[in-house]
Amino acid sequence: MNQDTLHRYLFDNADVRGELVQLQDSYQQVISAQEYPAVLQVLLGELMAATSLLTATLKFSGDISVQLQGNGPVSLAVINGNNLQELRGVARWNAELADDASLTDLFGQGYMVITLTPDEGERYQGVVALDKPTLAACVEEYFNQSEQLPTGIWLFADGKQAAGMFLQILPSKEDHNPDFEHLSQLTSTIKAEELFTLDAESVLHRLYHQEEVRLFDPIDVSFKCTCSHERSAGAIKTLDQAEIEAILAEDGKIEMGCEYCHAKYIFDAIDVAALFANGQTSKTTQQ
Repeated sequence: MNQDTLHRYLFDNADVRGELVQLQDSYQQVISAQEYPAVLQVLLGELMAATSLLTATLKFSGDISVQLQGNGPVSLAVINGNNLQELRGVARWNAELADDASLTDLFGQGYMVITLTPDEGERYQGVVALDKPTLAACVEEYFNQSEQLPTGIWLFADGKQAAGMFLQILPSKEDHNPDFEHLSQLTSTIKAEELFTLDAESVLHRLYHQEEVRLFDPIDVSFKCTCSHERSAGAIKTLDQAEIEAILAEDGKIEMGCEYCHAKYIFDAIDVAALFANGQTSKTTQQ
């Protein structure tokens, strides 16, 4: 089965919608960019699954960023995505991390910033504290604050695969939705091994075999970095020309590295002269 897909599904007899995402290749591309400690490999996997699930709720073309920040040994963990389910991500840390470190251990006083940037229209940003025991609980709190619709999130990662599930009440006239509570209890019985080894149809049948579930066609999820020659050149042009020339005099080149995919963009003295003369010449190497 394709291990990088997102499925949407609906319950015909309940005002509830769901999503299921399973990641492997795209997840490996993110965590292979650096030698991440095991706990950060898991966190980035959960964050990827969460971002994919969030992206599937977008009603517009555009980008999404789910960013964790704090004053702990991990200063940043972020996954960027778009409505095409193209994801990339990175984390930064400055100390040895225990495999069983909690969110508080990792980020200290931390918070999650979710930024939605439509291709057309206004940008939206929501912020919630990282004061829950799990990332899933923090994402649920975001939905409670931003959409005020009861939402359930389940996230899993093990350094090899990542997966997640999402349930949310559809707008309804009823203030209380017992169907959602029942379906949440069923979904809470899911195990990581099931999401890592079974296809979506098998997972849904195992969880909801007494329910009427409508499963939609899968959507491919992929890793895609947005770095480029032009962006690196633009970054160089924002710096002081004298500073750039000093680096060239010492090193003979300017090297720009992408921390998302480890591409390297190299500019020599001729390239830099062309840039500051509004040219766009550059050399690129991949590592």
